[in-house]
Amino acid sequence: MKMQAYLFMGVSTFFGLVALLYAYWSWAVQGRIEWAGTVALGVAIGFGWMVGFWLWQSTRRSERYHGPPPEERLDGEVEDNSGTYGFFSPHSWWPLFVAASVAFTAVGVAIGWWMVFIGGLALILTTIGWVFEYYRGEFVDQMEAEKVESAGEQ
Repeated sequence: MKMQAYLFMGVSTFFGLVALLYAYWSWAVQGRIEWAGTVALGVAIGFGWMVGFWLWQSTRRSERYHGPPPEERLDGEVEDNSGTYGFFSPHSWWPLFVAASVAFTAVGVAIGWWMVFIGGLALILTTIGWVFEYYRGEFVDQMEAEKVESAGEQ
């Protein structure tokens, strides 16, 4: 991840140089700074450095406890990085509903703010559904076990 951090920070530094050149050039040609492009390049600088700095910090923290990852070592092999990366739900419908909520909210910005509020509520509910999708059965079983225990105590 260290190389990705350097790439993000390097590209955003390039955007900084381009932003300065863009602002100077627009001032020299038009007699004023063209703010839309200058601000857009400035935002790109901020976002690039934000992501790059986060990657750099998380790499430092990870290397302190786990050592450098296989892709950063000269003796690293492809097999060293194999294994399970996480659990990905093979049959979940929740990502579709979350995406539909995001699309509804984005369209609401153009059509009317009432749609943004409805879409925001739908986005919150669908995100909760997606996050807790695999916890429903455990919670139901746990609640039933507690009911049985409380009934036995009475």
